Amino acid sequence: MNITHRPVLLAEAVTALISGPLIQNPDPVKNILFIDGTFGRGGHTQALLKRLDANARMISFDKDLDAIAAGKAIQDPRLTIVHNSFAQMDQYAEPESVDGILLDLGISSPQVDEAHRGFSFRREGPLDMRMDTDHGLTAAEWLEQAPQEEITRVIKTYGEERFAFQIAKAIVAKREAGLSPKTTLQLASLVASVVRTREAGQDPATRTFQALRIFINRELEDLELGLKAALKLLKPGARLAVISFHSLEDRIVKQFLQSHAKVEVPRGLPVREKDLPQSALEIIGRVKPSNEEVNENPRARSAIMRVAEKRLGAYA
Repeated sequence: MNITHRPVLLAEAVTALISGPLIQNPDPVKNILFIDGTFGRGGHTQALLKRLDANARMISFDKDLDAIAAGKAIQDPRLTIVHNSFAQMDQYAEPESVDGILLDLGISSPQVDEAHRGFSFRREGPLDMRMDTDHGLTAAEWLEQAPQEEITRVIKTYGEERFAFQIAKAIVAKREAGLSPKTTLQLASLVASVVRTREAGQDPATRTFQALRIFINRELEDLELGLKAALKLLKPGARLAVISFHSLEDRIVKQFLQSHAKVEVPRGLPVREKDLPQSALEIIGRVKPSNEEVNENPRARSAIMRVAEKRLGAYA
């Protein structure tokens, strides 16, 4: 199968980051440094590099070994590929040294389309779901040992699945019968036997597969750590752009940006507004894919990009 990955909001993300004040008015002494938190197949990374000068640097992260292999094929001395989560980006750059950070969350097309990765409920493959296949339990291994209450919590919390209890109960019943799901279609069939109603056009297993993927890969925990690291690494005047694909991710991003875009003052404290410390971030805006992009790439339909800029003289 010839699998390609189409980066979502490509032009919009590049424009949002490149149009920041630090890039428009670069420091002639210091070279520009960008971070792409999820390399994927390099679409955003390469598009940004095309807009940066020969002395710029780019650090791109990914937990997926296939993505790392794809990145190493790019012959550009400005690019450094790191096999790690973007949650650890502050180990690779100094505080206030980065001119722009992009976090493209979620899952890439190759991960979904390659059956052996175990992410797709439409293709038969081992129930793996790990982005980093060098570490951690597979989804099948976790389902083989997790208590019913924990399975229920994960599916309900990360999948927002109203039938989480019934699904967990069915999984444990299969496990006790020696028939614990080991493949994607086994799990999808089991879920479909329990979930009798679903939104039009949505597979019954959609929410369960999303929940297990997020949990197995610690995606929300990594996002929270990555946002904190990004705020620390950004130079004053630098921009952060985050592309999310479902409400759980977007809620975390929105609340983080909003919480750092205002300064909390204890109620009743006699402080004048002009004397308040400045907030750490200014929210630039929110962007969704155009109808044209969604028509060409249906996987873009739920994407939202939020952009913020670290304030000059910011109080973080």
